[in-house]
Amino acid sequence: MNVSADPRVVKQMLLSQWINNANPLDPSPSFSGEDGGLFGLMLNEFMESSSSASDVPFPTGDSGSRLSGLSFTMPYGWSGGSAADDQADSAAYDGLIAAAAAKYGLDPALIKGVIQTESGFRADAVSPAGAKGLMQLMDDTARGLGVADSLDPVQNIDGGARFLSYLLRKYDGNVSTALAAYNAGPGRVDRLGLINDELVRQRLAELPEETQHYIDKVLSAAHQWGREA
Repeated sequence: MNVSADPRVVKQMLLSQWINNANPLDPSPSFSGEDGGLFGLMLNEFMESSSSASDVPFPTGDSGSRLSGLSFTMPYGWSGGSAADDQADSAAYDGLIAAAAAKYGLDPALIKGVIQTESGFRADAVSPAGAKGLMQLMDDTARGLGVADSLDPVQNIDGGARFLSYLLRKYDGNVSTALAAYNAGPGRVDRLGLINDELVRQRLAELPEETQHYIDKVLSAAHQWGREA
């Protein structure tokens, strides 16, 4: 495949390079596809998928954002609980979350929604599959993001927010699509051709049941955190 001749791949390369350059934890990132770096992982994944990246602004928490205009529903019976229940747990990380949100152009409420859903604000959380920390980073993903210690809240929140911001750019600011990719993996989302939130809604049943629940849990939690702000 002639990478230079494919504008979709060029866009993906530029996005991945932007992410690596934005990471202060990895001042000398490698862009090769042979060392498991984020650039190589994303490029290889993209070459196997049919979707393309788009250069669009990150969603933010202002009144004109895609996030603030979403309808947050819980059709799967998840009761969740008030964001206030997690205030004590989240307070220790508010500064880190605010810094990551500002750095990557994200709504802090969305980051909190991901953390609440992924780990319940437990920095030492480790899933049976090996995902670690507040934003539940897999080891390979963490390495690609320049995260040396996924149980370190500073590195974990920065890396998780960085990956989430990449997904939001990749899917043109479609929050549900980015969350589906965060949970199920971009490769699966791309193979299904789910390039926007409307398609995610229409074909939700094609995603794993866990991912179906995950999207609504994060969006509902993010909405609650936004109201608490």
